[in-house]
Amino acid sequence: MPSSLPSAPWRGVFLAACAAVLSAAFPASAETSSLALTPAPRLVEQAAGAFPLDRGVEIVVPDGDAGARNAASFLAGLIARSHGFTPDIREGAAGARPAIVFETSQVSGPEAYALTVGPDRAVIQASGDGGRLYGATTFWQLATQAPGARTVPAVRVEDAPRFGWRGLMLDSARHFQSVEFIKRFIDQMAVYKLNVLHWHLTDDQGWRLEIRKYPRLTGAGACRVPAGEAQKDIDPATGRPREYCGYYTQDQVREIVAYAAARNITIVPEIDMPGHAQAALVAYPEIGAALTPPKTVEADWGVFPYLFGVDDTAMGFARDVLDEVVELFPSPYIHVGGDEAVKDQWKANPAVQARMKALGVKDEHALQSWFIHELELHLKARGRRLIGWDEILEGGLAPDATVMSWRGLDGAVAAARMGHDTVLSPQPMLYLNHRQSGAPEEQPGRGKVVTLKEVYAFDPAPSQMTVDERRHVLGVQATLWTEHMRTEDRVWRSAWPRAAAVAEAGWSDEGRRSWAGFSARLPVETARLALLGNPFDILALEPTLVADRAGRRVRVGLGVPAGAGEIRYTTDGSTPTAKSPLYGEPITVPLDATVQARTFVDGRPLGEARRWTADARLAGTRYSGQLAMCSDKLNLALEDDAPLRGERAVFLIDILEPCWRWNAADLTGVSRIEVAVGQLPFNFQIGKDIEKITFRPPATPAGELEVRAGGCKGERIGVLPLAPAVDNPAVTVLTGAIASRSGKQDLCFTFTQRGVEPMWAIDRVTLVPGAMAGGK
Repeated sequence: MPSSLPSAPWRGVFLAACAAVLSAAFPASAETSSLALTPAPRLVEQAAGAFPLDRGVEIVVPDGDAGARNAASFLAGLIARSHGFTPDIREGAAGARPAIVFETSQVSGPEAYALTVGPDRAVIQASGDGGRLYGATTFWQLATQAPGARTVPAVRVEDAPRFGWRGLMLDSARHFQSVEFIKRFIDQMAVYKLNVLHWHLTDDQGWRLEIRKYPRLTGAGACRVPAGEAQKDIDPATGRPREYCGYYTQDQVREIVAYAAARNITIVPEIDMPGHAQAALVAYPEIGAALTPPKTVEADWGVFPYLFGVDDTAMGFARDVLDEVVELFPSPYIHVGGDEAVKDQWKANPAVQARMKALGVKDEHALQSWFIHELELHLKARGRRLIGWDEILEGGLAPDATVMSWRGLDGAVAAARMGHDTVLSPQPMLYLNHRQSGAPEEQPGRGKVVTLKEVYAFDPAPSQMTVDERRHVLGVQATLWTEHMRTEDRVWRSAWPRAAAVAEAGWSDEGRRSWAGFSARLPVETARLALLGNPFDILALEPTLVADRAGRRVRVGLGVPAGAGEIRYTTDGSTPTAKSPLYGEPITVPLDATVQARTFVDGRPLGEARRWTADARLAGTRYSGQLAMCSDKLNLALEDDAPLRGERAVFLIDILEPCWRWNAADLTGVSRIEVAVGQLPFNFQIGKDIEKITFRPPATPAGELEVRAGGCKGERIGVLPLAPAVDNPAVTVLTGAIASRSGKQDLCFTFTQRGVEPMWAIDRVTLVPGAMAGGK
């Protein structure tokens, strides 16, 4: 539930403890706007002077206080990475040396803390281990206000969280991450006071957790053969396609859980049931409801129909697995999924139907409710609470279940009205697998762009709830589904800096949150991420450009996808500074001019300068992410499956209606067109929706790319045969003539083919004026 921290009692305790040493350092009023602290603290007062942070500093903790020593060690490690030295840690009372001192004080709440920094003492006061750690991270943020800073500004901070659940979900089932990565990720979460790592460990595409009673779960369920071109990657040891494998041993899990606990992070494991079960059923088909069990772990994305059964064998398996899970994870909550459980196999299985009749449940939704309730009773007997996605509401919610709402906020509102606790994790605004920008270099993900500003704008106190209902909101959580994050680097870049916005939503009081304040801190926050060696998506913070022809000149439009800061630009080849011209509206420049642009926040650069040559090709080119989709059915930014190693193209495509539009394309003088195309495996489980995907019939065996003017029902002005691209699994550039047109018209691009395999996609389109025909 939201934290409640009366300010007056806390402030009294704080001042009484610190007055003798530090009260004279603070003036009656203090300026706080210059400090970059994220998430924004409850109270900040800055004073004159500074604390020296150099090799003479020591960290002092109370005798025998393991929590304080742990926080001190974490702080010492951060200082070592940012300042190049590790302060000494010792127990007892502070001496004559400048010292960072941990003290036990009865501040309100285990995660609350008070921090006072003066000329020779920095005092961190807390009553709980979480508060000690967060006081330490705030001190480190004060120490990294500027690159190379060797002093910490004198300041007083009083702070506590708004919500008790501030989380990120990491999907290790679709793509596997190393133990080392997860530890680094946990460290970064701790810096931003995030305290829950929801760990998605099982799904159709892989079972990642060792269960000793059922060894085939990882023996058979932790490997798959990737789709597409990867099937040609033959393992010489086996003569078969190389498999994608990975799982966590129980010893590794204990190590990660302990590592997280030392950083005040609870790991909530997710074992998905009754759906998303294919990997488990490959290992143990007898626990499933399918009349024809799956033989292999598939590489397709989407929703498979495979469900756990409901007989004694299946329920015994589920209980056995949960028994080992609760031994590994001390979290008070165990997540059982419950989402996207297509009921077709239950409907078709006579044994399941007989079980329903014996139980007296009216339909398959009620059967899932019974299934979840059985798991809840088992977990309750083990002293744990069940949490699941909002589908567990269907058919009736188990009495003590907690709902994680992902399909908007309706699930959270319904749960709260029924008196159940809830965690807010709605898509798309808190789904970090969505792209952060439409930049051509942006990495794969869900097609809809969810910007940093949109994430920050999410309100964790929904207006749809009454005040009483909001008391059931445990907190907020963002998700990292990894279908399209095959590398750890992509996980980092998908998460940060948007996860910092989520952290502020969960921690900071409503009155302390503002986009202006958060965006003003971004230059410092991105510098801290870089300082720790952790990647983040800089593309969303740097200017993007779209160019159009304007007679013999080029019209340039600039923007910052994240919505932060302002753009300064130059057209004379020089690097933009904070005094360069301010971009306000599209500019027109001579052909072949050099345009450079950079984002600035309060005069400080955010990211690097971007550089473009405003030539005819730039003005005549749109990448797929810059084109409009003809529909919004299931838009994805998909990575090409070739080459096997090295850089790959990323195509924006609506897989249910592959169709692209270039609105208001200037066709004056254009005689030819270049289109870079790629082909992808259709590795998507979309059920009967696949029958809705239609194409115009091809005129040749390989098919064609058709170009129409005036919209998708307009006149066909160009046809590019796909035959040259058929044998190239990577990107192929097709060229051809198009009928002459003048002025601006909407162009529509579609493929002709007889089925969805392969799925053709556009990488980029270039309109070629007569003067540059044949150019590359």
